[in-house]
Amino acid sequence: MIRNFFFLAICILFISCNSQEQADLIVHNAVVYTVDEQFSVAEAFSIRDGKILETGSLKAILKKCKGELLDAGGRPVFPGFIDGHSHFYGYGQGLQQVDLVGTKSWDEILERVSKFAKENPDGWIIGRGWDQNDWAKREFPDNSMLNKLFSDRPLILTRIDGHAAIANKAALDLAGLKPGQKVSGGEVETINGKLSGILIDNAQGAVYSRIPDQTPAQIAESLMDAQKNCFAVGLTSVTDCGISHKLIPVITELHKKDQLKMRIYAMLSDNEENFDFLFKRGALKTERLNVRSFKVYMDGALGSRGACLLKPYSDKPGYSGFLLREKSYFAEVAQKIAKAGFQMNTHAIGDSANREILNVYASVLKGKNDLRWRIEHAQVVDQGDFKLFAENNIIPSVQSTHATSDMYWAGDRLGSERIKGAYAFKQLLNQNGWLILGTDFPVENINPIYTFYAAVVRKDMKGYPVNGYQMENAISREEALRGMTIWAARGQFEDKEKGSLEAGKFADFVILDQDIMAVDAKDLYKVQVLKTYLNGHNVYAK
Repeated sequence: MIRNFFFLAICILFISCNSQEQADLIVHNAVVYTVDEQFSVAEAFSIRDGKILETGSLKAILKKCKGELLDAGGRPVFPGFIDGHSHFYGYGQGLQQVDLVGTKSWDEILERVSKFAKENPDGWIIGRGWDQNDWAKREFPDNSMLNKLFSDRPLILTRIDGHAAIANKAALDLAGLKPGQKVSGGEVETINGKLSGILIDNAQGAVYSRIPDQTPAQIAESLMDAQKNCFAVGLTSVTDCGISHKLIPVITELHKKDQLKMRIYAMLSDNEENFDFLFKRGALKTERLNVRSFKVYMDGALGSRGACLLKPYSDKPGYSGFLLREKSYFAEVAQKIAKAGFQMNTHAIGDSANREILNVYASVLKGKNDLRWRIEHAQVVDQGDFKLFAENNIIPSVQSTHATSDMYWAGDRLGSERIKGAYAFKQLLNQNGWLILGTDFPVENINPIYTFYAAVVRKDMKGYPVNGYQMENAISREEALRGMTIWAARGQFEDKEKGSLEAGKFADFVILDQDIMAVDAKDLYKVQVLKTYLNGHNVYAK
């Protein structure tokens, strides 16, 4: 009888073990921020076939499944970070060019460019990242030294925001630009009857059109380099804003080969070639690529005074910036995109640009909707216009580090009253109850932890200003985390498949060395990514 009892017990145990689900990975001993509707915190979760099976306690999960165990060492685990607005391919291109970010003078730029030219003796010299607002003398340079140093090689160096550049004579001659030449939506700067080399907004196109296109192999190299750096900071999805349809086949092929793993939400630039491409073939959607939207450009940037304002710049009387196109263009494009059933995402910096596009959107959307049309940046908004976001469910897509990068000089541009409607993230969030956060890299640093820090603390990394910058528009840690996970996914129409650690969603997650939901505010920006996982597979380890 005793023998029969043990035999029965063994049979029950055998049946029980074999009735368990097989998991590929079980993450445990963690503080798991699921970012679900209740903002639940769990201690473990299981993964199979690249997706979350279940979250909860380790004991409960082990009752239902078995699999390889990953001990998180008590560390915090978050959904993979999603950059709601970036230039993924452009960033990758920049890694092959002259890096001018952080330069403190024109002389330092000349040194970096000269060094690059010696190491790369052939072809165009291209660089990006300078910002005259970081120099002792906050004025645009001229190209006299560039002409002297590089008389034979065409050269163009783009400002950090991408809305201004300086080119040498060789490049200007190739582009056919002349003193006093007028460009719609741009400016070719002429001083004392000579070209200074400074090109604002659309004026850059004449030079860039002369640069040879990258080959598919060069494009692939740029994308792969960008991916490597993104995984290292915990990004598992990016929004690539304003690319050409010509990139789509290269991205698709790299995805198929499983070389490019990054999830990409691609916004095509607003030109006829891109419209024809997407209108004819329809939206393209895979697990890693989503092409269903367009990026439209209203105006330039505040730093280069290309942002279009309702009243003149406080530090440049009589000058209010400009729109990049005629007003009628934006209304026509909005109708065209709406009719074809795609998403419209519009770059708008100045309060005039924001008012114009808010009214264009309102005329198409006509009240409450779930089309998720976005305004990228929404940087300066007149107090009377905020309500238009809520009335038409227009989604603000903001980059919090713009506030902490611009705060040293933005008041000079806008004045004491108008600045109150600038970088107003909390006020924007309150319109619809959610907003999208991004970095705008390479305009800003690629690290999403800096995005989180700037949104919550609104200080630079030296702790300035002591009380934070316009703290009435700081957002909470939970809101910031949602803005770079589930809300960013919602802005991509992918919130049912990513953005939170819930059953059935992609197993994209990061393990951090400290808990951004609990660490002292002054130390937030120091938090580092230990591991990044995509589809349950480790793609980065510190």
